Amino acid sequence: MALWLRTQVHKRSELLLAVPALLWLAIFFVMPSLMVVVVSLMTRGAGGNPELPLTLAHYERTFSAFDSVLLRSIWIAFLTTIICLLAGYPLALFIRTRQSVALRRFALFMIILPFWTNFLVRTYAWRMVLGREGIINGGLISAGIITEPIQLLNTEFAVLLGLVYGFLPFMVLPIYASIERFDFRYVEAAFDLGANKWHTFWRVMLPMTLPGVLAGCVLVFIPAIGSFVTPDLLGGTQGLMIGNLIHRQFVGNGNLPLGAALSVVMMALVLVPLLIYVRAGGER
Repeated sequence: MALWLRTQVHKRSELLLAVPALLWLAIFFVMPSLMVVVVSLMTRGAGGNPELPLTLAHYERTFSAFDSVLLRSIWIAFLTTIICLLAGYPLALFIRTRQSVALRRFALFMIILPFWTNFLVRTYAWRMVLGREGIINGGLISAGIITEPIQLLNTEFAVLLGLVYGFLPFMVLPIYASIERFDFRYVEAAFDLGANKWHTFWRVMLPMTLPGVLAGCVLVFIPAIGSFVTPDLLGGTQGLMIGNLIHRQFVGNGNLPLGAALSVVMMALVLVPLLIYVRAGGER
């Protein structure tokens, strides 16, 4: 009887400790999300404000009029994730395999260093680099490679470059954490059994560091698909993404129900990689 009472008290104490976090999630996450869903089903009224009756017209318009923006957002976020993975994994492996602990710490410090500067300021710096009179065009003209400035700014390439620059650390750090826990004696065992470097990486190292890879992909893809500042400053009309489209519906005489519908669609797009990560990461 005493053991049962002690167990019940322990369970209730755990529940009480979780109450503040549950209330926080309910008030600042669940309720706003439900409000967005409700607004997305309402009709656009005067000044773009939502009003009754309920309708699905905004979702229909999202998938008909703005399908190209949705596809562009998914494509750019996907490319950003792939490029960050291809660049981040070798970088994380290079940092981990360095014998000097001081060199590892310095390399990680250099990866984190850009976060000391405001992201908006760094994005404006890329405008100076990619502009018609920027560093790249100036250097190419001075070297005689081109005679006239090439269009780098206000392109999808500029958006992709800015997103990769901004989110690469989010790929490197979780992969480095997985490689840091990896036992390299498995690599030696694979070599002893006759495996070459490619098979050792593909069959041994990558599967055992896959949780870090999945975490990095999620941390890059989710903010990339909803990015607003980078496409707005570096892409212009050529780099319009769903985040910019949502912003336009909530300013001036926009369309709040349409913006809410776009937000719900974006949340659904974000939910897919999260479910994949939870399922794949949970099994491991």
